[in-house]
Amino acid sequence: MNIETILRESKVIAVLGAHRDATRHAFKVPQYLYERGYRIIPVNPMQAGERLWGEVVRARLDEIEEPVDVVDVFRRSEAVAEHLDEIRAMKTTPKVVWLQLGVRNEAVASALSAEGITVIQDRCMLAEHRDLNIEEHRP
Repeated sequence: MNIETILRESKVIAVLGAHRDATRHAFKVPQYLYERGYRIIPVNPMQAGERLWGEVVRARLDEIEEPVDVVDVFRRSEAVAEHLDEIRAMKTTPKVVWLQLGVRNEAVASALSAEGITVIQDRCMLAEHRDLNIEEHRP
């Protein structure tokens, strides 16, 4: 699945490491996507129970009950492996795991790819969306 297809066909994005601080990329990127019609489900154990983008912040990915198209990861490269079991335990397997700009983990990418999940590494969803000039996304 290529990036344009991912951005055009996805509706629900779980943001691992989402943050309430409007100066951080973990807020700016999901805010941009939310404003363009994507449903954003924030995941951050330090902010669990709060509300962002009209959703209750979950502590873990495997707490999300509904299907998710993309898991967008805002964690350090070395911390990504800590979430592999959470991704595998999600109620519905996501189609894509997207590691944000500066985030790479080849072992996790290989494991998820072997399970049929598309993995994008070291790319920014906001920048890709803008570069592709995708109109507002209203699922």
